Amino acid sequence: MEENLKFREATVEDSTLINELAAQVFSQTYSVILSSKQLDYMFDIMYSLHSLRNQMEMEHQKFFLIYKNNKPCGYLSIEKVNDSFYRFQKIYCLPEYQKSGVGRFIIEQGIKYLSENCQHPFTIELFVNRDNPAYGFYKHVGFSTFGTRDEPIGNGYFMNDYIMRKEIK
Repeated sequence: MEENLKFREATVEDSTLINELAAQVFSQTYSVILSSKQLDYMFDIMYSLHSLRNQMEMEHQKFFLIYKNNKPCGYLSIEKVNDSFYRFQKIYCLPEYQKSGVGRFIIEQGIKYLSENCQHPFTIELFVNRDNPAYGFYKHVGFSTFGTRDEPIGNGYFMNDYIMRKEIK
């Protein structure tokens, strides 16, 4: 399977593709968890072309695109918090690729990228909505629950997440 999967660093020029992938993933992932108004609000602050460019250029997040059989099927963004602490900000694959190994591939490639480009040991953190079934997947691939957060994001909305971490030696 892996021979059909590719992982490459995205550039600002890929913002439109990331936006298009997010449009397909985001509402399907969260429509049963969040209101449509909150979804629209969050999509705009996280995935508008302006926001994506800002995340890449000003916040220095690294974005990666995942391809299966040369078709874009997912993305990952990594935020460097410090030299030994990184945050996987966005980990998504299109719904039709879920439970096919693509999610595991994304995690493994993100860890591989960090292992090749960072000092050791380091910690990876991610946030997952407390009602998102992906929580079980993250536990399955070695992340542990560190805590919870209820982070205000504006307009009276909150990110109600589990904080998960994985130590890489």
